[in-house]
Amino acid sequence: MQQAAKTSQRDPRAQALVEHCFRTEAGRLTAVLTRFFGTAGIELAEDIVQDTLIAALDAWSLGGIPDHPAAWLMRVAKNKALNEVARQQSARRNNDVIAGGMLATVEIDDIFLEDEIRDSQLRMIFTCCHPALSLTSQIALTLKTLCGFGVREVASALMTNDSLINKRLYRARRTLRDKRPEFVIPSGEELQLRISAVGLTLYLMFNEGYSSSHADSIIRRDMCAEAMRLCRLLQEQFHDRPDLHALFALMCLHAARFEARTDEDGGIVIFEEQDRSLWNRELIAAGMQHLELSRRGSELSAWHLEAGIAAEHCLAPSFATTNWQSIQHKYELLAKLKPNPVIDLNIAIVSACTENAAAAIQRLDALEQNGRLKDYYLLTAAQGMFRIKLGDTNGAARYLKRARGLTQSPAERRFIDKQLLLIQQQDV
Repeated sequence: MQQAAKTSQRDPRAQALVEHCFRTEAGRLTAVLTRFFGTAGIELAEDIVQDTLIAALDAWSLGGIPDHPAAWLMRVAKNKALNEVARQQSARRNNDVIAGGMLATVEIDDIFLEDEIRDSQLRMIFTCCHPALSLTSQIALTLKTLCGFGVREVASALMTNDSLINKRLYRARRTLRDKRPEFVIPSGEELQLRISAVGLTLYLMFNEGYSSSHADSIIRRDMCAEAMRLCRLLQEQFHDRPDLHALFALMCLHAARFEARTDEDGGIVIFEEQDRSLWNRELIAAGMQHLELSRRGSELSAWHLEAGIAAEHCLAPSFATTNWQSIQHKYELLAKLKPNPVIDLNIAIVSACTENAAAAIQRLDALEQNGRLKDYYLLTAAQGMFRIKLGDTNGAARYLKRARGLTQSPAERRFIDKQLLLIQQQDV
C-alpha cells in the first residue's frame, strides 16, 4: 500500500530523467563498480546500479531534481557499494566475491574520478567481449550491461526472442563469474580478436536507436548518442584503426539526418520526401572527415561500405540527383562481404532508382518467396509502397495491411494508415 502511494507521487519529470540516466549513466556506474568488485561481481554491480536508479526516482520525485543528477547517482552508488562491502565483511560470508580480491589495490574514491571512469568503461567493453563467450553472447552482454538495453531491445538488435536472450545473459554472467577474467584492456593479438566484437556491439546499439523497436519512438536519440560516445571513446584509444573511423563516420552521417526523418507529430517522413535543409551539416562534415581517415588502411570493412553509402546520400543535392548506381554497387559489395537478407532488401529498394519500380517489386517478391525475411515489416511495407507507384492499389492495400500487423510501432502504423487512406481516396 505504501509502495503504491509512493509510486503515485512520483514526478513525471523525475521519471523521464531517470529513464534518460538509465541509458547514459547505468553503463558508466556498472563499469566502475565492476572494476571495484571484480568480474565475478558483475551481477552485484548491476543490482547496486538498479537500486541507485530506484532511489533516484523516489528522492527526485519527493525532494526535487538535483543540480547535477549524474554526480548524485555516482555518490549514491559509491555509498551503496561501500555498504555492501561492510555488510559482507560483517557477515563473514561471500568474502571471495568482495572486490574480486582488488580491495587492497583499488580505492573506491580513485576509480570514481572521470579519467578512471573512462578507463573502466573501456575495460568493461572488453570484459563483456571475452573470448570465452560466443559472439552473440558478447554482444548481448555488452548491450545489456554497458549500454542500458532492455532484454526486448537486445532481442530486437540480434533478431531473436526474449527467452533466448535471457538464457544467453545468464550463461554469460555465469561464465565470467566462474572464470574471473582480469578487468583489463587486452593487448596484442587478443586485442585484435576482441575489438571487432566491440565495434559490432556499438554498431547494433546505434542501429537499434536509429530504427527503434521501442513502441514510443521511431528514433531513440539518447541510444544513438551513447553509441557514438562509446565509439568515440574506443576510437580515441585505438586511433590507428581505420575501421573504427569508418564506423564513427557511419554514425555521424546517419545522425545528421535525424531532424528530417520525422514530422512535428513524430510521424515518419520517407527518405524521398525529407527536407534536406534540416540535415546537420556539422555532423556531415565530421562524418566525411572520419571517412577520409578510414581510407588510410588497406582493408575494406563493411563499415567502410556502409559509410560510403551514407556519404552518397548526404552529399547529393536532391533525391533525384543521388548517385544510385554507386550506392547499388556498394550494397552489392557489402552483400558479398557479409551476406545478409536485409542487405538484399536494400539492393531491391535501390533498384527502383537504378532500374524501375517493377524491377524492385520483382526482387522484393523473390525475397518474400524464399522466406529469408519472413514477417519482416520493412519488406512487406516496401512491397506495398512500390505497388502504389505502379498503380496496383489492390495489391498495395493487401501488403500494407499485412505490414501494419507486423509492427508494434505507433509511428509506423500511423504511416501505414495514411497510405491506406490515400489509396481509398484514389479509388473513389
